[in-house]
Amino acid sequence: MKIIIFAGGAGTRMWPLSRKSFPKQFIKMFKGKSTLELAINRVKSFGYENIFVSTVKEYVTLTKKYLPKIPARNIIGEPALRNLAPAVGLNLINLRAKGYKGPVAILWADHLIENETLFLETIKKAEEISLKNPDKIIFVGKTPRFANNNLGWIHFGKKTSKDIFEYNKWFYKPPVEECEKMFKSKEWLWNTGYFFMDIDFGCYLYEKYQPEIYKKLLLIEKSLGKGKEKEIINKVYPAMERISFDDAIAKNVLPSEALVLKTEMEWSDPGTLYALKEALTENEKDNLIMGNVKTQNTADSLLVNHEKKKLLATIGLKGVAVVNTKDVVLVVPKEDVKEISDLLTEIEKDKNLKKYL
Repeated sequence: MKIIIFAGGAGTRMWPLSRKSFPKQFIKMFKGKSTLELAINRVKSFGYENIFVSTVKEYVTLTKKYLPKIPARNIIGEPALRNLAPAVGLNLINLRAKGYKGPVAILWADHLIENETLFLETIKKAEEISLKNPDKIIFVGKTPRFANNNLGWIHFGKKTSKDIFEYNKWFYKPPVEECEKMFKSKEWLWNTGYFFMDIDFGCYLYEKYQPEIYKKLLLIEKSLGKGKEKEIINKVYPAMERISFDDAIAKNVLPSEALVLKTEMEWSDPGTLYALKEALTENEKDNLIMGNVKTQNTADSLLVNHEKKKLLATIGLKGVAVVNTKDVVLVVPKEDVKEISDLLTEIEKDKNLKKYL
């Protein structure tokens, strides 16, 4: 099986810890390693030659520096940020052009996994299912612990064999009230974000559900290994629709085109400041503290201070992220961390503030 790890995001939702010049997947904040390094280490048993990393062209050099064991040819530079649907498609046709047949795993560079043994068991099980069902995409779902409306949810059907279920439908970030009903019904799973599929079936899904993107992918595929490859990719790829894999493919898949693998592995996606706090603390009321920090009557908060000669002190905070770096101070309630991306859009419009991105 070929494993593709996507590491192209700028990590805007974790600003100011994550910056455009040095995004979150490269930050060594987890026992001295970055999430990208951890992601590679988890799957190294498949062989470095079978691991591919997809990132934007600006991060290719940085990726090669961080991952010296991954063959340079396996680090794919996306010519522009077009979200995950074009990125996944580009990697699929790149593998197909090289003559690869068989299952492909779509994984992410910013996830944290508690039980790596169970993670590997899950991946190998998904590979096995894909080999037996080359006409299905395999969704990996986990029993939800609470009504988390920041995730995608998978509605599963009848059990077909151990931990394998029929697929019914998909719901990404449901409204709070609907999410509560889904959680109580015990008929839904959290979507872990991992996808497995036969490479030819993956290309078929693009042809069926995203024909305009697929036409452009075919143009790129025909150019691979030829003189004008770089010119064609740089012209065609940025013209693709900017759309997520969830919206482009996952939510459109019919029940007959998918299966659900249920896992109990603990996984987290520290994609926002508060999600980082949730991932690294045991209890909801615990604080995540990094650096020179003193708290009083403060709970459920992320408190990060990068300046050794400065004290970050808090009194009476509940559910707040406070981040102090050498050039930016951010204070935001946990329920508003999603708005950081909107704030950065406004900052980018101001030429005097763009340096803080």
